[in-house]
Amino acid sequence: MTGRLTGRTAIVTGAARGIGRACATALAAEGADLVLLDVAAPIEGLGYPAGTASQLDHTAALCTDLGAATLVVAADVRDLGALEAVARKTVDRFGRIDVLVNNAGIAAPSGKAVHEMTEPEWDLMLDVDLSGPWRAVKAVAPTMIAQRSGSIVTIASTAGLVGYRNFAGYVAAKHGVLGLTRAAALDLAPHKVRVNAVCPGSVRDDPALEGRMLSEIARALGLDVAEHETTFVRDQPTNELVEAADVAAAVVWLATGESRHATGGVVTVDGGFTSR
Repeated sequence: MTGRLTGRTAIVTGAARGIGRACATALAAEGADLVLLDVAAPIEGLGYPAGTASQLDHTAALCTDLGAATLVVAADVRDLGALEAVARKTVDRFGRIDVLVNNAGIAAPSGKAVHEMTEPEWDLMLDVDLSGPWRAVKAVAPTMIAQRSGSIVTIASTAGLVGYRNFAGYVAAKHGVLGLTRAAALDLAPHKVRVNAVCPGSVRDDPALEGRMLSEIARALGLDVAEHETTFVRDQPTNELVEAADVAAAVVWLATGESRHATGGVVTVDGGFTSR
């Protein structure tokens, strides 16, 4: 790698596995130091296991092997106080916050028509997938404003661009994330802080990353999990799934000065899915 982020510090939420792990290791490979956080505990009502402390530690070990200094924190994006504490710990340890990768998110509870969802199911989805990113922005913004620099990148989804049947909560949250991105970009632009979003399409669950998002989406849709990749590939104009590394590459670009005039934007990494 080229050391494009040497001397920079990045916070990655949802770093225990999947796209979060891919982003963390990609940032580390470019020279960034990392603050890695994940809920690292079960989430009531989720319906599948959340990231674990051991998975989070493994992500940290991978980043350390790449030369990054790392700080590991178990924190829930539903807790503003916890995220503000992460911001303080980051400044205490590294002196600055250059990048926030707003990646933490859930794919369930889903799989129901909009009128069949319960209020707790709706609330959980929006609390994690929409309010969580807002809380993280709120937590890091004062430091970035004081620095007069920073890049915030939120992982959205093609569900922020189009609708999906039986995923009303997820679609609403991801559409909201894009609105949050555009509004926050305008609010923070005078302070030289950039805010962008990345919209992945169907991302393969790479065993090395311990990701399970696509398989959980398949389960919610009632698809055969053992055959779910074949089913999703049929909808891809490129005839292949997106890799987490492809998403991480977009995040790295948005984190560097190479994208210094990019703010309020949406980078779509979906193999052409939303172009149809």
